[in-house]
Amino acid sequence: MIGLTIDKISIGQNATMSKIITEADVAAFAEITGDFNPAHMDEDFAKNTIFKGRIAHGMLAAGLISAVLGMHLPGPGSIYMKQDLKFTAPVRFGDTITATVTVKEMLIEKNRITLDCIVTNQDGTAVLSGEALIMPPK
Repeated sequence: MIGLTIDKISIGQNATMSKIITEADVAAFAEITGDFNPAHMDEDFAKNTIFKGRIAHGMLAAGLISAVLGMHLPGPGSIYMKQDLKFTAPVRFGDTITATVTVKEMLIEKNRITLDCIVTNQDGTAVLSGEALIMPPK
């Protein structure tokens, strides 16, 4: 399986992917990364934070962007070269988050595309945004 080559991509093209964030997702992310910050893992601690309860890791939500880029646009065979992120709201357990990537610029001679990236929750609130630089498959 191979993703879209640059000649099959156009400015404004987009793709999305959604996921409900579960307790198991946060626990697995903590195990994989070693990030056991009590803001994610300890309700007693987290209820005394500005979020008033546990939140998912920001990079767990950002990982959904990676999934869209690697599986949909441009898709399999793409090389992730750069990502800028701004975290704007917490992701809570049970939230349905949706990552949307939209082609912003194309450097055809270098086989590079720049995409705007946004992750929103079920209420349409942006939880993170940024920009990615990708090398589509040849």
